[in-house]
Amino acid sequence: MAFSDRLLEIGDDVWTAQFEHPFVRELAAGSLDEAAFRHWVEQDYRYLLDYARLFALAGVKADDESTMTHLLGVAHQVLDEEMDLHRSFAADYGIEEADLERVEKAPTCVAYTNFLVRTAYEGSIAEIAAALFPCMQGYHDVAAHMADIADSEHRYTPFIETYTGEEFREATEWTRAFVDRCGEAYPGQHDAMEAAFLRSAKLEYRFWEMAYTREGWDV
Repeated sequence: MAFSDRLLEIGDDVWTAQFEHPFVRELAAGSLDEAAFRHWVEQDYRYLLDYARLFALAGVKADDESTMTHLLGVAHQVLDEEMDLHRSFAADYGIEEADLERVEKAPTCVAYTNFLVRTAYEGSIAEIAAALFPCMQGYHDVAAHMADIADSEHRYTPFIETYTGEEFREATEWTRAFVDRCGEAYPGQHDAMEAAFLRSAKLEYRFWEMAYTREGWDV
């Protein structure tokens, strides 16, 4: 069994919970409260800055030129393209770029990004691969699930199309192969990889919950 399959097997309950989350189901139906989607856009914008850092730091730790080139390229792509996508989403809902830059991370966003950046600094390349996997594979799978249960086109259709598109599918396949290479090259790291994967997967679920409840700071 490929190591990515092993990770997805142990994370099956988390994937199922994501598929069943009301944010996911309501976005697929087009009935999601606009305020919840705005909160997701704002928080994911802040998240992506640290996700780019994760790939950049992974590139620094990579020990072969091809992997280093790809990881650093993804970091640039996130900053150059995916951030633009979020700015576009935000503009559709009346959120200016300056407003995005002033957004304070919600507690869940703080927990997730802190975990990723700490893993990037302190963990092995294998742990980093496992930690970044749930975001990439999760969004692909959740969006595919949304496409399956959506009845018609609606205002959130561009979200679904973005994460089921060919470009994102190819990025997900590369990431999965990266996890498999690390799993094969570093058998002594399997427990650490599983722990990193599960932590990120659970935080992915909490990110949907954070957006749906418009989580903020009580004080």
